[in-house]
Amino acid sequence: MSIRRVRRVGPAYPPLLRAIPDPPPVLWLRGGGNAELLAQPSVAVVGARACSSYGRSVARTLGRELAAAGLVVVSGLARGIDAEAHRGALDAGGLTVAVLGCGIDRDYPAAHRELASRIVENGLVVSEYEPGVEPSPWRFPARNRIIAGLCAATVVVEARERSGALITADFALEDGREVMVVPGEITSAVSAGSNALLRLGATPVTAAADVLEAYGIEPGCEPVAPPEGLAGALLERLAEGPAGIDELARTSGIAPGEVAAALIELELAGRVSEGDGVYRATIMR
Repeated sequence: MSIRRVRRVGPAYPPLLRAIPDPPPVLWLRGGGNAELLAQPSVAVVGARACSSYGRSVARTLGRELAAAGLVVVSGLARGIDAEAHRGALDAGGLTVAVLGCGIDRDYPAAHRELASRIVENGLVVSEYEPGVEPSPWRFPARNRIIAGLCAATVVVEARERSGALITADFALEDGREVMVVPGEITSAVSAGSNALLRLGATPVTAAADVLEAYGIEPGCEPVAPPEGLAGALLERLAEGPAGIDELARTSGIAPGEVAAALIELELAGRVSEGDGVYRATIMR
């Protein structure tokens, strides 16, 4: 995939990014998308690397539903929330942009090389650093100003008290952009920083529709048909709260093998997600 660059003084430079206090003089691009992709309505979805299974599920669902509604999902290709937001956008056949804190020719972390290759098929990998620049800890907070600067709003899914996602939120606030937060468990350290943003007045996100409303986009009105039989009953139960196979089998009176088969059907349909042996309904509308 060819690597190219756009200069801040040129017409292809994204206008929202040009408006921040310290826009990079050059933006390097890699992928099938063109520079105009960076000027389309975009939303940043960021959060903790060491996130909970709940956070992974929410990030992927948000990425999928926001991309399906036409927004470009922007994140940092990091482990945890960032990666799930990218994957959700790809699940929907939508567009996503990954911003690196290293040279444009690097896939960092290396474990996300396959994810990066999926992103560049139609989207973009972006960096202010030329090919060959090694990742370094100080480059990632600097990278976060680009994530926030490309978007009209930043959504924080989970963040600890000293999380890079909070740096992204700070940049968004400095840029005069909206900061939105998915509420987390009050006893969870992984949500301490994001819940603190809510106390400071960030907009709560309880569904993708909350984000779409900020962009003036009406969510799809066609209801998703519920599955029939055991799969439908399990989805209805999971809408009330997460559960494992054993609990679902016990409360439904159905053999664990049959429950597991129905859950696989729901997972393939994108109706539930699994993390640490716990299943959650993923439809947030």
